[in-house]
Amino acid sequence: MKLDWMGEHRDLIEKIIKYGNAYSNTYKLQRSYGTDMTFSASQIQTLEYILEAEDQEEKMSEMAARLGVSRSTFSKNVKNLKEKGLLEKYHLSGNRKDIYVKPSAKGREVYVNYTEFVRKLCFDDIFKQADQISETNKESFIRIMDLLADVLVWYGDKEQEPRKLIKMDDSKK
Repeated sequence: MKLDWMGEHRDLIEKIIKYGNAYSNTYKLQRSYGTDMTFSASQIQTLEYILEAEDQEEKMSEMAARLGVSRSTFSKNVKNLKEKGLLEKYHLSGNRKDIYVKPSAKGREVYVNYTEFVRKLCFDDIFKQADQISETNKESFIRIMDLLADVLVWYGDKEQEPRKLIKMDDSKK
């Protein structure tokens, strides 16, 4: 079957799909990434965002929304990172409900080692390629990725048709 609906964009869509599949296959795998402990890409992204936004005093629910992950996924990652000694939890005096997270000294150290490892592994090559692209084309590519992510987040949150329990007929084995 010919897939005409993609027109001249088939190669781009194919590479986006390839990246998405490769990423989803490794997203939750625990690896050392050049550090002395293991964690998943999902967990390191959580740590990375917390480091990047630590001066903003965002609640965990706000961070999850900005990262485009569910609150439960974000909370699970925070729990795992805290157990590994990479994060510390806080609350404001007079408000125990809203939880804030900050990186620990160990979290900062692990992140530095991680970034050195992944920069050498793949990002040096990616940055060399990105240096060849005009700012206008970079902005267009960033917008494409944002549009794709927004649709995926929206569709992931969209209420799906409720599932029904259907009795199995043993006589049809």
